[in-house]
Amino acid sequence: MQKEYRLRRRGDFRRAFRTGTSVANRQFVVYRSERRGEGPVRIGISVSRKVGNAVTRNRIKRLVKEITREWVDCLPERTDIILIARKPTADMDYHRMKSSLHHVLKKARLFRKTPGPKKTAKHSGGSS
Repeated sequence: MQKEYRLRRRGDFRRAFRTGTSVANRQFVVYRSERRGEGPVRIGISVSRKVGNAVTRNRIKRLVKEITREWVDCLPERTDIILIARKPTADMDYHRMKSSLHHVLKKARLFRKTPGPKKTAKHSGGSS
């Protein structure tokens, strides 16, 4: 996830918790908070020590970052989103985690448009 899309400061997290609304499923809690001014969506990720050891927590964060990186164009601008991973995420693979995140973000009405697979440029293999 690029730097401009990260939510990092403690004050930003606090404001999102205080002023935002939350939606949850068994695997994730999502806090959503509207921001004043311009700017892209910013995403913060939190994984408690209750979820697992450092290796497990970092794996979850890497997967969540990769999934949200694919969807950043579908999320609303001027919005701060905090994703909190719950204990069941420790045993999830990439596809189950992506499905669960899609469910909770859709439940929170955070998609401006439906995310789809990234389109890649196809090489025209014609002979000259």
